[in-house]
Amino acid sequence: MSAERDLSPLAPGVVRALNDKLYEKRKVAALEIEKLVREFVAQAKTSQIKHVIQILSQEFALSLHPHSRKGGLIGLAACSIALGKLAADPDPNVKSGSELLDRLLKDIVTENNQFDLVSFIPLLRERIYSNNQYARQFIISWILVLESVPDINLLDYLPEILDGLFQILGDNNKEIRKMCEMALGEFLKEIKKNPSSVKFAEMANILVIHCQAADDLIQLTAMCWMREFIQLAGRVMLPYSSGILTAVLPCLSYDDRKKNIKQVANVCNQSLMKLVIPEDDEMDEARQLTTLSAEPTSEEFVSKPEAGSSGFLDVASDSSFSDNVLTASSCERIQVTLNLDGIVQVLDCHLHDTSTGMMTRIAVLKWLYHLYIKTPRKMFRHTDSLLPNLLRTLSDESDEVILKDLEVLAEIASSPAGQTEGHGASDSSDAQPNLVELQVPDRAGQLSSSGMKGLECSPSTPTMNSYFHKFMINLLKRFSSERKLLETRGPFIIRQLCLLLNAENIFHSMADILLREEDLKFASTMVHTLNTILLTSSELFQLRNQLKELKTPESCNLFCCLYRSWCHNPVTTVSLCFLTQNYKHAYDLIQKFGDLDITVDFLTEVDKLVQLIECPIFTYLRLQMLDVKKNPYLIKALYGLLMLLPQSSAFQLLSHRLQCVPNPELLQMDSTKATTGLRGTSVSNINYTELLQHFEKVQNKHLEARHQRAGRAEQLDRRMVL
Repeated sequence: MSAERDLSPLAPGVVRALNDKLYEKRKVAALEIEKLVREFVAQAKTSQIKHVIQILSQEFALSLHPHSRKGGLIGLAACSIALGKLAADPDPNVKSGSELLDRLLKDIVTENNQFDLVSFIPLLRERIYSNNQYARQFIISWILVLESVPDINLLDYLPEILDGLFQILGDNNKEIRKMCEMALGEFLKEIKKNPSSVKFAEMANILVIHCQAADDLIQLTAMCWMREFIQLAGRVMLPYSSGILTAVLPCLSYDDRKKNIKQVANVCNQSLMKLVIPEDDEMDEARQLTTLSAEPTSEEFVSKPEAGSSGFLDVASDSSFSDNVLTASSCERIQVTLNLDGIVQVLDCHLHDTSTGMMTRIAVLKWLYHLYIKTPRKMFRHTDSLLPNLLRTLSDESDEVILKDLEVLAEIASSPAGQTEGHGASDSSDAQPNLVELQVPDRAGQLSSSGMKGLECSPSTPTMNSYFHKFMINLLKRFSSERKLLETRGPFIIRQLCLLLNAENIFHSMADILLREEDLKFASTMVHTLNTILLTSSELFQLRNQLKELKTPESCNLFCCLYRSWCHNPVTTVSLCFLTQNYKHAYDLIQKFGDLDITVDFLTEVDKLVQLIECPIFTYLRLQMLDVKKNPYLIKALYGLLMLLPQSSAFQLLSHRLQCVPNPELLQMDSTKATTGLRGTSVSNINYTELLQHFEKVQNKHLEARHQRAGRAEQLDRRMVL
């Protein structure tokens, strides 16, 4: 009892707790000491404060008993924290006195190799969220001191205080920000020197949160830390990919005012992407049972900054997770399972958000393409949900975004992982109910009526998967519902797809779908667009040569497929016959034009065809005009076009061209002795009579549709008059 009286003003219970072997009891005693010292501070009892420090130093910190020494040190730490409010006292004597006591306590702590850091960290962690500037400065000064002591490894406890440090980094006081920046810099240097002792996984969420901070310094610092974490920890960071992407992707669209943040974010993005490897596509259930926990959802990363700003952020709630992944070297021993669900969700959200910057959209599409290349089997689970946004992105203002988007769509359409059993994947999905439905052709009906092979292609062309036809259907849906897209970007999109995929397959598939298109006006417009691309684009050079000769069954099959859809537009049908050197059939078609409803638009298309004949692509046709005996139907077809045209510049152009034909009198030769204007003999199986009948049938549908539209317009006019 006398000993306890000599240790006053410490209560007997506090004395016993300081000597206890249990850390929890010593911690409770430290809190009581902090409370006691605060009361002395409020009452200006300086002598009592000195007495408490003397007792803790002499009776406990210098004791031979280990538990007593630990109790004394945590008690001194509690005194130091309590005295840190004195640094804000307006009285210079009080302030200088508190600083003197603070230095004394720091000397005691740093010179004693028995300092109980385990007990001190919780006290530090709980007070690091103080908004008082002087308290923050006091806390940072202690962290800097502890970090400078060689025997104290504060890096082990960094997850406990990192969130608080980032919050202090946003203080309005420049000096405090500078001190905090210095402390964080020292920690990062230590992390680079000793990555094997760093608890990367426990701090990943903290960095994700502060990488989204509104304060530029906090965001840049957190992003720099994230860059180092990804490069040092490697695949340990993969479970946090969705959160990292949530923080990093928006930064890629920053302007020059935040150039530094943008540059670091770009490195983070590239480094994270490199961590995804083909092995991540494996479906080993046993492997999944022994790997890291699932990553947090993207919603958690949005809500946590609010919680962190008001108090301590609990980042180590899953002790088993932190115990399993603590070091960079452990990356080689621990297999990490890539959870694509969260990643795809984040990417899809950024792609859907209209406010997303161009560079961010490009990065999202690069990520999707990368994932389809590295982990195709897992990615195709998400394809149906991704397709609507990918198709919508084709309307983007940026050509670069559209190019990246087309690369992703092309990979989806051609990857072997996209092949499914049956025809389920080719069915039209109602991703956008308001779009005009494009009917999928009846494959069996076509095969029986025309002998075509559907989407089959020559052995030299790549095989498309089950999503290819679905993609073509949805692309035409997009063009049908958004005519402006077709006008402004349609040719660009189709030409790029011909480079990325197989041009023959694309034209074959689109023609196949358009054959049953119910919106005849759209079908005519789309056919005209495809025909212009076919005849003028350098990307279609090989396909044009294939059609020009018609030497193989595959080329004949393609011609028949295109012809049936091209019949939606009479002039394009003639141009296809010119391309394939079917001059007699072109002449027969032009003879049918007299039965059609000749409109201004029709004559405009004839005008354009005449202009096209003068282009380099039809050089071979113009040269064939020299041999009238072999190509009489070519000359007759051209004269037929001339007779359709009114007296115009196109009429003059074609007339002058025909005047150059040698020996015009030879046109009166017996046409039964002339050739049909076709090269090769492999095309004899084409039934031109049946093709001509098909042309008449399609054009009759167009005529009927025009009359119906005209009738509806007339009724509307009458109603308006009434």
